Amino acid sequence: MLEASTVLIVRLVLLCILLVGCRPEVGEPKGRAAASPINSPYAQAAEQRNTLYTAFSQRSPKTLDPARSYSSDETPYTYNIYEPLYAYHYLKRPYELIPRVAESVAQPVFLDKQGRVLKDDAALAEVAESVYDIKIRQGILFQPHPAFARDAEAKFVYYPISQAGLKDKFSVTDFEQTGTRELTANDYLYGLRRLASPRIASPIFSTLAEHIVGFREYGKRLREIDTELRKDVTPGASDLPWLDLRSIGFAGIEAVDPYTLRIRVKGVYPQFKYWLAMTFAAPVPWEAERFYSQPGMAKHNLSLNNWPVGTGPYFLSESTQNRRHVLSRNPNFRGEPYPCEGEPSDAPSGLLEDCGKLTPFIDQIVFNMEKEAIPLQGKFMQGYYDIPQVDRGDYGVAMLVAASDSVDKASLYAEHGIKLPTTVEAQIQYFGFNWRDPVVGRGDSPEQQVRNRKLRQALSIVFNWEEYVTIFKDNQAQVAHGPIPPGILGYQALPAGYNPLVYDLVDGKPSRKSVEGAKKLLIEAGYPDGRDAKTGEPLVLHFDSASSGGANPQLDWMRRQFALLGIQLDIRVTDYNRFQDKMARGVAQMYMWGWDADYPDAENFLFLFYGPNVKAEQGGENASNYSNPEYDVLFEKMRDLPDGAAKEAVIWKMTDILRQDAPWMFGAFPKSAGAFQLWVGNAKPTQMVRNTLQYIKLNTDVRQQKIDEWNPPRWWPVGIIIFFILLMIWSAWRALRQQDKQTAFGEASP
Repeated sequence: MLEASTVLIVRLVLLCILLVGCRPEVGEPKGRAAASPINSPYAQAAEQRNTLYTAFSQRSPKTLDPARSYSSDETPYTYNIYEPLYAYHYLKRPYELIPRVAESVAQPVFLDKQGRVLKDDAALAEVAESVYDIKIRQGILFQPHPAFARDAEAKFVYYPISQAGLKDKFSVTDFEQTGTRELTANDYLYGLRRLASPRIASPIFSTLAEHIVGFREYGKRLREIDTELRKDVTPGASDLPWLDLRSIGFAGIEAVDPYTLRIRVKGVYPQFKYWLAMTFAAPVPWEAERFYSQPGMAKHNLSLNNWPVGTGPYFLSESTQNRRHVLSRNPNFRGEPYPCEGEPSDAPSGLLEDCGKLTPFIDQIVFNMEKEAIPLQGKFMQGYYDIPQVDRGDYGVAMLVAASDSVDKASLYAEHGIKLPTTVEAQIQYFGFNWRDPVVGRGDSPEQQVRNRKLRQALSIVFNWEEYVTIFKDNQAQVAHGPIPPGILGYQALPAGYNPLVYDLVDGKPSRKSVEGAKKLLIEAGYPDGRDAKTGEPLVLHFDSASSGGANPQLDWMRRQFALLGIQLDIRVTDYNRFQDKMARGVAQMYMWGWDADYPDAENFLFLFYGPNVKAEQGGENASNYSNPEYDVLFEKMRDLPDGAAKEAVIWKMTDILRQDAPWMFGAFPKSAGAFQLWVGNAKPTQMVRNTLQYIKLNTDVRQQKIDEWNPPRWWPVGIIIFFILLMIWSAWRALRQQDKQTAFGEASP
């Protein structure tokens, strides 16, 4: 029994030692001399490395294939791995399109129907095609990748690859040999051709097929070829013969020479250049697609969905689904100089201090999965995350709101030196009227049109968006006076850009018109005190909401706004699918919705009012089904104009028409706010600029200092654990001693 008690005691002591010495490590290699706090989620001294730590939630990126990726949670990877032809200036506002891999932002050459070159001042109606010749910079290399690996005889090492050779390969880092080659125009050509592939199902193919010459017909041709290739393939099989697009081309996109890409666009479409700043226009080397098309690759999750191949500042060096992803510095990246210009406030904010220095500044970006917001927030406040999530601006907004509600929170954030810069995004939240509705819509007769317009204007006055933003947006939005948000050509800052139909200008500042003024308009509309002047019946208006059922303070607030005019507001709550169905059929009388810009051009907002784009009949994005011939003519003119004063003047005319007709209450432009630790430099919140990681820098010495300061070792829990373990040891020892004595006494008795 004494031997058993000794073993038990030894085991308990070892357990105590293990409990004291244990600390979690998440994927970081060992071997650094400096120590980390005992509660660090990383390996020793990982905080001293030039590595940015951030998080992702919900799920891993669904796809990193540039032809398919269209989700915001994928952009931190795709826009830092791939390089589209163009990009947006990191600091300038309004957003400025700049070349990224191209030598310059190409200006189109206009051709008539006979293919003759037109003069720059030719009438737009004469233009049959716009031809873009885009020069690509020389000497740019792809990241190291096994698809490029060649042996001494210049043969591909991993093509073909046997099933035995693929047996233990589940990531690109499992392949011993890699290679690279120079980027050419053919890689952009191949990438753009993939948009039409039936195997890709790119979300923007249908849009670009409307503009690129022969693109739609090319897509049909690829479907026929793909059907032929699938004839001998078992239905549902993951391995398909490679659809080699090198020899299957069309006239709309071609490589004139190794460094010149030519794209032919139907008519005039100035906004086309913005599509070339998205990763849909990223280069895809044919070697990579062929490499991943080999049998067995799909079963090993080896594809462009999971392992992209690019020329950008970073490459994906580690990827564990729903756990951890790592971007590492691309050793083949040429380096891009940090910008030297920006907004007036950028220099005082220190955003120009690295002018001309080559980016990227950070060696690695580690994305760790955080399913819950509270642990993420806790680790951020401990200093273990430099940015909560690089693709989201709501964390900064939430922290600003928390600071405004709590003195303790505000003090804590200030003590930590957390930076919460804000920006107004290229988005709008609006309240819409259905133009097809007989009460709030356009109206049939001229008299009815005037009455309905005055009703919409009266409602626009009493619907107090300033109060709405204060209550429901915690002041983290800017009240809109028109459809164009800040940062986009055509936006007019206050007071010049105020809406005179809803506001008066008082001492140089817009002031919402009085309820009495709105009641006067309501009388002119035929609804004195909210009743029909002819029938005496109360005016009841219907609002369709996709909000959840039950008590809803926002909907209650809206009822009170309408009640200021004596109007009853009937709320029709439904699920989002049903709401979308009503909008598609054009049967919702009033609604609230939002729009996020795909690119920073007024056309991407003003097309929401274009008559041919109505949702109810054409399935377009004109959700209010608004139609005004005068507006449509101006829209078509504006759409074809290059950026400049002439285009801006047309936008202002269109905005004035919308203010008069009031198919929308313009609502608010949401704000986003970055949340950055004090040691994170060059951080500027933005929606349009997505390759931000290459501009950010870290002061790792400050990070280590603050993490040590914010995470002092607390040994008292360990002391308590040791105390209870020793107590257990003593109790066990005492019990065993008593048992030994009893046994000895029993054996000595007669």
